[in-house]
Amino acid sequence: MADNVQNNQGPQTTGHVWDGTLQEYNNPLPVWWTYAFYATIVFAIAYWLYYPSWPIGQHFLTGFGKIEYTNAEGQKEDWHWNTRAKLLKETEDAVALQKPYYDKIMSLPFQQISKDPQLYSFVQSAGKPLFADNCAACHQSGGSGKIGMAPNLADDSWIYGGTYDKIQETITNGRHGYMPPFAEALEPEQIDDLANYVLSLSGNKVDPAKAAKGDELFHSNTAACFYCHGANAKGRQDIGSANLTDKIWLWADVPDAQDTAGKVALVTQVIKGGLNRGVMPTWQGRLSPEQIKLLTVYVHEFGGGQ
Repeated sequence: MADNVQNNQGPQTTGHVWDGTLQEYNNPLPVWWTYAFYATIVFAIAYWLYYPSWPIGQHFLTGFGKIEYTNAEGQKEDWHWNTRAKLLKETEDAVALQKPYYDKIMSLPFQQISKDPQLYSFVQSAGKPLFADNCAACHQSGGSGKIGMAPNLADDSWIYGGTYDKIQETITNGRHGYMPPFAEALEPEQIDDLANYVLSLSGNKVDPAKAAKGDELFHSNTAACFYCHGANAKGRQDIGSANLTDKIWLWADVPDAQDTAGKVALVTQVIKGGLNRGVMPTWQGRLSPEQIKLLTVYVHEFGGGQ
């Protein structure tokens, strides 16, 4: 009798015993855990029914879930749930959310957009991903540019002009800068003289005698550099020729050269080989007019806009 009472009051076992004393308890699971387990089963079944799931032959269960979006023809269309349809719907929602801001941007002149705190905030938030997706590959993050690839958009040197209208024109139509090679048109000594003169314009130490000869050559019809860069060597924005009198270098990495000889060699290379790398593609047709105008304001606000 005592053993039976003890067994009734003690923990239940499955009856399995190992090594004479080791027993397997048969305790019931907590009620909350049991219900949670059943809930996961119900959730899994509902999930399988709503979303695409099990393969069936060469197809699969598409699920009952539907996503409605506007297709490329502007018609409403619904499709079973998938990541592509979800992306189209989220894109449509984002465009609808941004449309009032873009409409306001298109209705205002450039100077007033940055003065509206709400619009300015939108330009910064929407312009950042636009610039990152379409411009940063060449102009780098923040528009800092890279010598030998693309100009710095955050300084005040704009070879085609840094006004709102000029920036918009550049983005819309693109640019194609060009400088002819002089390797065959000039003697090596003449190119060396020109390189010394060009470096002297921005305050670099050079050979004075060579720079004097280069000055004469620069303004002569033999080299005719002044046709593009101007008689004062400050460049021409109408054709995108560089200002040679500042310390901003786009194609020759003069600032990183260790000595005068290295700087002369870099400028010589540009004069001899010319330039056909200053190509920026047109974004008309790739970006909407609203996006181009927003990007114009965004780039102008980097700090170098005029």
